Amino acid sequence: MNILEQLDELQRKAIDNEKVREALVETRKEKEPLRAFCRKARELGYEIYEMELVDAGEAFYAEMKRSTNGGGENSPMLEGSDDFYELFFASLEK
Repeated sequence: MNILEQLDELQRKAIDNEKVREALVETRKEKEPLRAFCRKARELGYEIYEMELVDAGEAFYAEMKRSTNGGGENSPMLEGSDDFYELFFASLEK
């Protein structure tokens, strides 16, 4: 299971289980929230590590950039990279 599939499954679990959601939201209050989030995810059975999570957004952005007009200098500007960590929490806050 890749990082996006794990995040999707963890997100569904958090939506369905209030205790899981609260535990994940609490990680945002830590001194190193990304590290705390990944640690909690691993406790819940998801092998998610900080660099994998950061790299997933950057890799997705790079793929999108390459797919537009060959990814050269003339390809349209895209707005940053997707931060899957922030997107994860944005969907929980809906």
